[in-house]
Amino acid sequence: MKIQVWDKVVRFCHWGIVILLPLCWWSGEEGEMEWHQTFAYLLLALVVTRVIWGLIGSDTARFSHFIQSPRQVFGYLRQWPSQRTPHVGHNPAGAYAVLLILTLLSVQLTTGLFATDDILTEGPLYSAVSSDTASWMTWLHKLNFNLILAAVALHLTALLAYRLKGVKLVGSMITGYRKGPESAPKVASTAPAWVVLLVLLAGLGWGLIWPLW
Repeated sequence: MKIQVWDKVVRFCHWGIVILLPLCWWSGEEGEMEWHQTFAYLLLALVVTRVIWGLIGSDTARFSHFIQSPRQVFGYLRQWPSQRTPHVGHNPAGAYAVLLILTLLSVQLTTGLFATDDILTEGPLYSAVSSDTASWMTWLHKLNFNLILAAVALHLTALLAYRLKGVKLVGSMITGYRKGPESAPKVASTAPAWVVLLVLLAGLGWGLIWPLW
């Protein structure tokens, strides 16, 4: 039978990040800095929304649901795949991958607020720090993107490995459902629908209005 795994907020944020991250890279490489900043603000809005939803959202969305201790993660990785207990949502290793990607994106977006291309474009908080600090932020902004690429490559490799085992993770992130046992726990939301809408509108509205302002 099909069981619900991901709610709409998780899927919206996930695919929004998938779309906006390449657009940020493209606009930066092409020198389209106005577009680069707009895409980055939208990406920041999605990351903030996902973090908020990780605190108040549905069962599988909340960090408290899927984050386990490093000892539990290593224990999970030491098991043979056939011995691992199926998880509704992220498994222990996947949970740390989510945290890693969200952390790297947060670093990238935060440093971008202080960065400069030394030509025409400066982050909105560039003037709030010294030139040496801004230069360091710019250096970290460029270096951190390589770490993001490495994390994305690791994520794609894991998706491919699961696909070869017959587990369609991409499909479940599109539909929100996957095959599972009848006994699997249902995904219950801890926040009413209006909170979901408020979080999304506030995040995306901020991402669109702030660059214009």
